[in-house]
Amino acid sequence: MVLRIVALLVVLPVAMASAALPSFTAGSAERDITPPAGLPMWGYAARHDAVATGVIDPLKAVAVVIEASGEKLALVGIDMGRGPTPPMMAAIRLAVAKAGIKHVLICGSHTHHAPVIELGDRPGRGRGKFDAAIAYAGSLTDRLIEVILAADKARRPARIGVGSKAVDFNRNRHARREPKPIDSALNVIRLDDEAGTPIAIVVNFAAHPTLTDARDLRYSADYPGAMRAKVSATFSAPCLFLQGASGDLSTKSPPEIRGPKAFGEALADRVIELARATPTERPAEPALSAKVETLRFKTRIDLANPLVIAAYSRAFFPELIAAMADEFGKGVEAELNTVLLNGKVALVTGSGEFFCDHANRLRSRSTFEHTLFVGYCNGHHMYFPTIEAAVQGGYGAEPGTSLAELGAGELMMDRALINLYILQGKFSAERH
Repeated sequence: MVLRIVALLVVLPVAMASAALPSFTAGSAERDITPPAGLPMWGYAARHDAVATGVIDPLKAVAVVIEASGEKLALVGIDMGRGPTPPMMAAIRLAVAKAGIKHVLICGSHTHHAPVIELGDRPGRGRGKFDAAIAYAGSLTDRLIEVILAADKARRPARIGVGSKAVDFNRNRHARREPKPIDSALNVIRLDDEAGTPIAIVVNFAAHPTLTDARDLRYSADYPGAMRAKVSATFSAPCLFLQGASGDLSTKSPPEIRGPKAFGEALADRVIELARATPTERPAEPALSAKVETLRFKTRIDLANPLVIAAYSRAFFPELIAAMADEFGKGVEAELNTVLLNGKVALVTGSGEFFCDHANRLRSRSTFEHTLFVGYCNGHHMYFPTIEAAVQGGYGAEPGTSLAELGAGELMMDRALINLYILQGKFSAERH
């Protein structure tokens, strides 16, 4: 009896301490989101409303749900040119909130071989001509809800590690002055279970996925798909890709590398090396906080002008431009998300194509151990050049492709930095 009492006195405090530990869990899931042939393709104006003829490689949605001390974040990478539209995001957020997931980031890889998802079920916006594209957008919403909930259901106690290294795999395609800015950071978040088995590998890198021939009217995930496939096979876990501030960055292939598959697999080799060198551990103080903010900007061109709309319609196609005018007619409403994970990892996302110096400057001003920037997230509001890039002009920096007022990108990065320090408790949310 005495021995039993002693054993109970030893075991009980240990069990109580274990039960009292703040939770840190993670789960992942993957779904095929390849559309049927016949949908207009996103990414190149010269295609106009030409429709897809088939598939080179499948398009995927990969989701990771992270829970820290009761707060949940859904992080989703999709093989799309952009993040979901505002109506899609509203439906997704409403559905996953029922599972206690308050924070949702859905980020397009920016492949130029994915379907248009902006069209609406209204006359002049797609109805009657692009009904299949409208139906696909609805089914995509359902698939994204499904993959998030599947990742949430797969959650288990987790460990986390973050690694970064510079790689010579991208180049600045825009700048006319030397030295040209570049963001060479390759970032990896590795999530393992308690036994060290990978749950997911999250990759953040900035370069346009435009290695697939623009004349090929077939769906493709481009280099991110090839990278993910090799990383996933190596670790027997889903690999999620988060595009960075690649508005002015293209891929830079080593001399012996040609095409999206070879480039993606070469990048995967760097990811695998970095992930293997990144140790994981259970956070000492699991914590997750986030802030979502909509910032409204004036447009640099008048979308109420019928001559402007006519010019856009000739460059792209009328139904797509009508949908764009509906959304941007009263200004650009860009979405900014800031997430602070375990007090060490800062994640900032923007709903458009940000130039790389936005990410560089954000990172240089951040005091957190790791600061990652993700573009094309929770919407798409075209290019956000730096002010000095706008002075140089050119595609992505002139008003026709950069709709938000000058300085919008800088203002968003300032807001992101303030929000991160509010989340950290450095500033008062009421008095900042």
